[in-house]
Amino acid sequence: MATQPAAASVPPASGAWREGDPVGRRQFRDIGPLRLERGGMLPAVRVAYETWGSPVLGEDGTIANAVLVMHALTGDSHVCGRVEPGHPTPGWWDGLIGPGKVIDPARHWIICPNVLGGCQGTTGPSSPGPGGAPWASRWPRTTVRDQVSVERRLADLLGISRWYLVLGGSMGGMRALEWAVSAPERVERLGVVASTGQASADQIGFSATQIAAIRADPAWAGGNYYDAAPGQGPHAGLGVARRIAHLTYRSAEELETRFGRGAQDSVDPLDGGRWQVESYLDHHGDKLAHRFDAGSYVALTEAMNGHELGRGRGGLEAALATITARTVVAGIDSDRLYPLEQQERLVSGIAGAGALQIVNSPYGHDGFLIESDRLSEVLAPLVD
Repeated sequence: MATQPAAASVPPASGAWREGDPVGRRQFRDIGPLRLERGGMLPAVRVAYETWGSPVLGEDGTIANAVLVMHALTGDSHVCGRVEPGHPTPGWWDGLIGPGKVIDPARHWIICPNVLGGCQGTTGPSSPGPGGAPWASRWPRTTVRDQVSVERRLADLLGISRWYLVLGGSMGGMRALEWAVSAPERVERLGVVASTGQASADQIGFSATQIAAIRADPAWAGGNYYDAAPGQGPHAGLGVARRIAHLTYRSAEELETRFGRGAQDSVDPLDGGRWQVESYLDHHGDKLAHRFDAGSYVALTEAMNGHELGRGRGGLEAALATITARTVVAGIDSDRLYPLEQQERLVSGIAGAGALQIVNSPYGHDGFLIESDRLSEVLAPLVD
């Protein structure tokens, strides 16, 4: 991700986008009430999304070139484009999507929504709930299936009956798979990168530890911190969660090569100084508080833990067998969070997947954001 405001500046209680902030390229659609998979209902849901390119009609009069791109945990709808008011970072997949790239607005109508439960314009814990105050601790348990239900409503409002391509990495790949299983008639082509058909015990364990770190922060206040003064939000807990997560996003090889046992400053770590890798993790923990919301971090992480494509569908293999889309599945060879065996299982269960596409990278899971040239090669057959 791109450079954020200096960590020395005081972050707001929540880094969520709020009414009155610059809108940027965001567009909004109200999709009405949403009944949730695990019970209960959201009385009103608004979706923030961005688009690039223009719709093209096919011979049957329906939109034929719509591409749905879905972001990972702390991503947002700004998948490509420059830094501008409302968007403090450049597009997170700029190397893959944009003019002259494999996903090109000259050919494709690209739509990237902010996910349900997120914090960048789509309804989530920081959004106004019944009575006007933020949902906060009232936010209900939502799932990947709920997220896709919202996106199906958005597609209906945009007049998209069938996606030319549904594409996502990491958490976005979970949603892409759910799209292909829950609405196979609406997904012509499918791209899944560094993702899985169901969260493993290892992934749930790492995620549960991050959630516990946030909830252990006294400033979490049971999730009711949105009216706190700047600098008074659950930043310590969110920072610890981000440090844990970032270790799973990068490979041991990369960390050793970049930092080894180096000291950050002139003070030896054995005498109270910091290790270089410690400073690196501190930086990533600190800067997340400026652009993200702890409530969304918890809500989305819980949704990822609950991801199980085969739930109520006869198991994972039975669910994968229902996918009819022409599919590319890619994995990162150094990914210790979503290891290659999880993508191999997807490929073995999806009839139209072909062989697993392996991306060689020293960067671990984050390779899906970094290795744009190789991913462009991998995905090119889907947009021929």
